[in-house]
Amino acid sequence: MFLGTYEPRLDDKGRIILPAKYREQLQGGLVMTRGQEHCLYVFPLAEFETMQQQLRQAPLASKEARSYLRVFLSGAVDEVPDKQGRITIPANLRTYAGLQRELSVIGTGNRIEIWDQTAWSQYLTEQESAFADREDEVIPGLF
Repeated sequence: MFLGTYEPRLDDKGRIILPAKYREQLQGGLVMTRGQEHCLYVFPLAEFETMQQQLRQAPLASKEARSYLRVFLSGAVDEVPDKQGRITIPANLRTYAGLQRELSVIGTGNRIEIWDQTAWSQYLTEQESAFADREDEVIPGLF
């Protein structure tokens, strides 16, 4: 499970060093793709393969499903971290997420998200009030 927030830097070659706590779970490979709210999603390879099996169930006749899958999968890249725990973020994904040098890498359970640090800070500030004031059940049966 991925938890916590880390603040690595993007180097001149478009690489980041993965947080040490995440490396073991990602050493067998990962898939990185566009996420929602203009961040990047990073899944362990096995988790992505499981998710892909579920995505295959989407009805081909659904225009919304086709559009979502095109955007989600067309930007996906698979990679294996190097011995120092570094991964390269392709230019198209850096552009999509607006990544500058300072990043925020957050654990969200089954995946990590990579955000531009300023964008994450703004998003978190906006969402913290809504989180604290939430009255409706967001996740049925849990919260």
